[in-house]
Amino acid sequence: KATTIDSSQGDDGGYKSITLEVKGDMVYSKLKWEAGVHRVQRVPATESQGRVHTSTATVAIMPECDEVDVKIDQKDIEMSTMRSGGAGGQNVNKVETAVDLLHKPTGIRIKCTQERSQLKNKELAMKMLMSRLYDMENEKREMEERARRGSQVGTGGRSEKIRTYNWKDSRCSDHRLGQNFPLSDFLGGGVGKII
Repeated sequence: KATTIDSSQGDDGGYKSITLEVKGDMVYSKLKWEAGVHRVQRVPATESQGRVHTSTATVAIMPECDEVDVKIDQKDIEMSTMRSGGAGGQNVNKVETAVDLLHKPTGIRIKCTQERSQLKNKELAMKMLMSRLYDMENEKREMEERARRGSQVGTGGRSEKIRTYNWKDSRCSDHRLGQNFPLSDFLGGGVGKII
């Protein structure tokens, strides 16, 4: 089952870009080989000389990822307390309510003095630490995803093609297999042989 998630129309009709979500049995394992440059050769209706025009579409196939789970091991946290100082009366000057957390693996330091109790400051500092670690993990995963997508689509040049759809000769050529297939079969959804 395919669902359009995002699309932008091209200036001359068709799509400039389109993002689909495809759900089903073993979808990724079947479609992952479709990643790369797909070349289209056709004679446009506006072409008076009958010349073949070539264009390309880059395809990236990405598995759906789960949400990032952040787990903090208490051994990785060094906590120190201190007096907050400032407004808040004698309590903040006499009692160590401020919390300073250091996450050893990343070097992230969170200092929290907002609340009047040490426990509340510790809880708030932990939430802030979780949020920072979550952001770091998301950023890391996004970088990996960008690298994976970049390796799939390459430069988008015609020389990197994996398949050519030739309207003039009514054929679909898979350059990895070195075989030709009827274009009508492929456009009609009969992709089983070629995938």
